[in-house]
Amino acid sequence: MLIVTTMVLATFVAVWVSHSGSDRAAPRPTAAGETTTTTTAAGAPPISVEPGSTVVNGLLTFRGNATRSLYGQGPVPKHPSVLWTYPDKAMCSQSHDLGGFAEWCGTGWTGEPAVWERDGRTLVAFGAYDRALHVLDASSGKDAFPPFVTGDLIKGSVSVDPDGFPLIYSGSRDDYFRVYAFDRPELTEMWKINAYDVSPTKWNNDWDGSGLVRDDYLFEGGENSQFHIVKLNRAMGADGRVTVAPKLIFHTPGWDDQELKDIGGDDVSIESSVSMFNNVVYFANSGGLIEGWDVSGLASGTTPKQVFRFWTGDDTDATVAIDDQGMLYVGSEYERQTARSKKIGQIMKLDPSKPDDPLVWSIPDHDALPAGIWATPALDRDMVYVATNGGRLLGIDRMTGEIRWTKHLPGPTWQSPVVVDNVLIEGDCSGVLHAYDVSDTTKDPPELWKLQLPKGCIESTPAVWKGRIYLGTRSGKFFAIGDQ
Repeated sequence: MLIVTTMVLATFVAVWVSHSGSDRAAPRPTAAGETTTTTTAAGAPPISVEPGSTVVNGLLTFRGNATRSLYGQGPVPKHPSVLWTYPDKAMCSQSHDLGGFAEWCGTGWTGEPAVWERDGRTLVAFGAYDRALHVLDASSGKDAFPPFVTGDLIKGSVSVDPDGFPLIYSGSRDDYFRVYAFDRPELTEMWKINAYDVSPTKWNNDWDGSGLVRDDYLFEGGENSQFHIVKLNRAMGADGRVTVAPKLIFHTPGWDDQELKDIGGDDVSIESSVSMFNNVVYFANSGGLIEGWDVSGLASGTTPKQVFRFWTGDDTDATVAIDDQGMLYVGSEYERQTARSKKIGQIMKLDPSKPDDPLVWSIPDHDALPAGIWATPALDRDMVYVATNGGRLLGIDRMTGEIRWTKHLPGPTWQSPVVVDNVLIEGDCSGVLHAYDVSDTTKDPPELWKLQLPKGCIESTPAVWKGRIYLGTRSGKFFAIGDQ
């Protein structure tokens, strides 16, 4: 069905930055081999998205690649329905947070599944609130391996090794970040690191971030407020099975004394996934500090060096997205109501080549408390797509920061927007998955379809892969969606 949503116009006076580039994106072949032309605003350069892997065919980590800007592979379903649901009963368990013990069900923020092809079949992996890592056969929805049960919730997105080693990387609220092998009858724990293996630490023991693997190094931030680099030492043994001998080679606090003074507390956990551009790793923390660390000398034994620092003024859990010019796109929350966060805004574009004054443009979001952004921005051509805690889905001019259009959805909208083949996908907290036609970015996009899933907030980011959409919700279930 075709449902056109009424356009709500909003504008924001932003800092103007001039760039050169074509006003029309190159034609993109559709799945059927036809050619379509996508229209963009004048002056906007196209984005060249780096692959997540040149070895493994799949969507292997949160937002697909090191710049967190890859969202899957089409085609996107045109008349979607639920093809299978997993498991038979809801995935739930008891866990403790600042609010006490409660039952948690399904998958939540960020919770994006990994999808990849291996030995002639497609696999999908995700962590859930039943405390387990699940790996399924994507065609049937059946367990490819028995679930691996940890000691507490798994909230973040899992990662699959991009270099072809049969390894999965995932953290749990039970203190541990683990490396699993999947080249044997059962998922096998090969190594783990405890959140308290390093010091000093602050906040807690969870691992929300999706690990990034590059050149045999694992980069990961923890809610222990530390940034970690692990040399994996991967190999294939004489018996044909994978081996790892990981060694923690670097860790550093993700905070500094100035940040602690500015926020007046120690909630500086790293809940975002780390991003990387030109050998600089970027991450944000719950105190609003964004850091960049140069890791170019790891192979030669050079100690990583901090090269970028920016304070947003408030909790910044969304992952930093990076375009191919190295610009950073950041979503921050509005909870502390600090003067800094009110001044800086909650959606921002930063230029790290100008570390003393990196803010290019910003947009405020103070509509409700708590307000701001939990979802990671999506980049596509001349646009940035951002979902707010209050339920707004924004289409933003990537160059100027002008809001071109607004959709209003039942919030909170924590699912990170996904764009594949000119289709923008966003879930809401009533359990509805929406798809919009963004082929012409100069127009308010019409809604192509919407699909009501069993009641439960859609917090997890979906994975799009070759005609299917995979995602879990707070209903307790995981779904494969596609055309019949």
